[in-house]
Amino acid sequence: MNEPLTEAAEQIARLRRELDEHNYRYYVLDDPQIPDADYDRLFRQLQALESAHPDLVTADSPTQRVGAELSSQFASVQHAVPMLSLSNCFDEQELRDFDGRVRKGLDLGDSAQCLDYVAEPKLDGAAVSVRYEHGMLVRAATRGDGQSGEDITANVRTIRAVPLRLRGDDVPPVLEVRGEVYMPLQGFADFNRRAEQAGEKTFVNPRNAAAGSLRQLDPTLTAARPLAVFFYGWGEIQGWQLPATHAEILKRFKDWGLPVNPLIKKVQGVEGCLAYYAEMAQQRPTLPYEIDGIVYKLNRLDWRETLGFVSRAPRWAIAHKFPAEEAM
Repeated sequence: MNEPLTEAAEQIARLRRELDEHNYRYYVLDDPQIPDADYDRLFRQLQALESAHPDLVTADSPTQRVGAELSSQFASVQHAVPMLSLSNCFDEQELRDFDGRVRKGLDLGDSAQCLDYVAEPKLDGAAVSVRYEHGMLVRAATRGDGQSGEDITANVRTIRAVPLRLRGDDVPPVLEVRGEVYMPLQGFADFNRRAEQAGEKTFVNPRNAAAGSLRQLDPTLTAARPLAVFFYGWGEIQGWQLPATHAEILKRFKDWGLPVNPLIKKVQGVEGCLAYYAEMAQQRPTLPYEIDGIVYKLNRLDWRETLGFVSRAPRWAIAHKFPAEEAM
């Protein structure tokens, strides 16, 4: 390799590292280090270098988020691990009944032991499964019927919050992460305002906006929409011994560069769940995205194995819906 090409390769690698680091700080740590204008300047520098040296372009470059051809249809993807639904509860007694079923299933009976749950806001968006192999994003799919979904890889690649390559040297050879793609309220309002001014169709609500954006046959249309994502679960994993708890896995997700909702919290027993529910209900009007309830998941994975599933829903998790959503 001649000297100018070597220098270009080093510059490209440095710019990619810088941009990846800034994306991580912005989307995962919520701690941006540079203004948007400086980020755009670095991005344009990388674009110029890659344009001059197309042989150095790689699939995980920040410039390659949009580049797939238009699709006439979405291919079907079989989920290696099904994407399950959740049972719902609507009041305190139903939540206590759920906790009672969990305790009974674990043979804890009337013991004084409180169960640890992981509580998280239930985002009103579109569920996705994103597969990484050796740290590289290789496929993304919709939930579909839980057993199979639609291949939306090209569209998910356009979402800047979704890393094209995971961070660190300890990423499993195969890692499928599950999450919710959503459209922030401000982005939704801005998008509808621009659409109305242009005489185009507007979206009814942020959930429809997120789902519709993911199913665009032209990825450049998805790229133009203000989508974000939080990851909260997993599917197939190979080559990694899972930690003992859900909370520990979410911490690793964050280390690997996957956005995790900072409001997720470990709570103790029904009282802890109810306190979290009340706190989120109070915060709900000020959140930058729509939520329609709270999800509680048993923290210990071995206990989840013991409890198993009923129909298409896990026995160890439940969604506690807000009253307004129940009425709708």
